[in-house]
Amino acid sequence: MSEKMYRIGEAAELLNLKSYVLRFWETEFPQLAPLRTDHGQRLYSEEHIALLRRIKQLLHEQGMTIDGARRVLDGTAVVDQSRPEGLAAVPDKAFIGLLKQELTALRRILAGQVEEKP
Repeated sequence: MSEKMYRIGEAAELLNLKSYVLRFWETEFPQLAPLRTDHGQRLYSEEHIALLRRIKQLLHEQGMTIDGARRVLDGTAVVDQSRPEGLAAVPDKAFIGLLKQELTALRRILAGQVEEKP
């Protein structure tokens, strides 16, 4: 059995949005790429609908900018409810590793385990 597909009007009605909003979001969110029929009709899958719901939540309910929502969706930021803007950058693993090395060295210096170099 094939997956249910929604035409743009059906998807817009399901999400309580206008069709032009879905077309605009396609230009702003690269993850959103509905299938097209031979006549150019957009067809949205259940996965697309879930993504559209998430975009709507980020933009309309949490008040994020399009750039902020795009960063959340591509994984370069996370939603942080404790921050007024609701967005926090995802830490760079390489940077965190260097920071840990520096903190370890600083702890040793403070503990007197390593002599400080001039």
